[in-house]
Amino acid sequence: MKKWFYIGAVGLILFEVLKVYFIMPMPGSQEMESIDLAYFLHTWRWTFRVGFVIMIVIGAYKAYTSKRWLMLTVFVACLAVGLMFNFKMAADKMFYQPGQLTLADSTSNTIPLNKLVLGIQINNEARAYPIQLIAYHHQVIDTLAGKPIMVTYCSVCRSGRIFEPTLNGTPETFRLVGMDHFNAMFEDESTGSWWRQVSGEAITGPLKGTNLPELMSEQSTLEQWLERHPNSLVMQRDSTFNEEYDDLDDYDFGIERGNLTRTDTLSWKEKSWVVGVEIGNDSKVVDWNQLKQERVINLELGGKPILVALAKDTLSFYALERPDATIFGIQNDTLMGKHKYTIWGEPLEDSIPPLKKINAYQEFWHSWRTFHPNTEQNPF
Repeated sequence: MKKWFYIGAVGLILFEVLKVYFIMPMPGSQEMESIDLAYFLHTWRWTFRVGFVIMIVIGAYKAYTSKRWLMLTVFVACLAVGLMFNFKMAADKMFYQPGQLTLADSTSNTIPLNKLVLGIQINNEARAYPIQLIAYHHQVIDTLAGKPIMVTYCSVCRSGRIFEPTLNGTPETFRLVGMDHFNAMFEDESTGSWWRQVSGEAITGPLKGTNLPELMSEQSTLEQWLERHPNSLVMQRDSTFNEEYDDLDDYDFGIERGNLTRTDTLSWKEKSWVVGVEIGNDSKVVDWNQLKQERVINLELGGKPILVALAKDTLSFYALERPDATIFGIQNDTLMGKHKYTIWGEPLEDSIPPLKKINAYQEFWHSWRTFHPNTEQNPF
């Protein structure tokens, strides 16, 4: 009967390892199409665990009387793997939401003005969330203009999105569960479906194929954001996580050297920066190095003339729809076409309408390519 102990113990160890392996950044795991298998293991985890534990119990006495130290060593290994992979290596045990979300106006703000933020405005109310902070938390829940919002960021994809965390009009709670193809993944409390951060789409579970409503957001330096939204509130540090924030101090500027969050300085490499733009189901991607060199790039997307512009701070970018086929240039932070506009599309003449904003995102090239397989590359 002792074989049942070892079969159960080895089976339990392999199960706990595989359950985490498929949804965490381990060698080879994120290149596999394994999300449905990972979800199956997660959904039936207690069935597997109970089955293996029954085997362990059946064979424990014989294994102990036969080779006591071998049995105890294997038993301790089971406990160690269980604790390690369910507590130390669980995504929601490694990255926490702020214990208390603190917001400050521009006069009491302590975030440096050159830091990048993910900004959002609803009904003349504006908020800015520093990327250095939300890159650790992965999600921050807030309410803006009476609407619940879910501010998300994945540092491994360099992708920021803001969603309305509601299912069928009802506010929902999400937890960080792991990642798929290097993108952060959340689990909703009601159905246990898994949602991709970069798109807000449920990729497995009962709500597979459903999308969270995405809200318009912009990435810029805090200085640029406050110039445009002087009454904006700014998320502040939660002192509980100062050490974690400090580890990401250089992330904004691409100086991180960690294998997952580093930046490739050459174009079109895995970790090269790109700006992706979307109109409906059409998307196009612009190389960050080209954008830094030219500062304004005129494109067509979905049959519409658009532009992508980079501010003189070389960090803030904007995508706008051009009013016609006129080619735009840029001087300092003024867009120059038939008329002049601020870099965020506000006209400098009262009789001219503003330029329409287009969804645009800064990401690592590997991320945009993976989740937009039909995207068009803007030629250098």
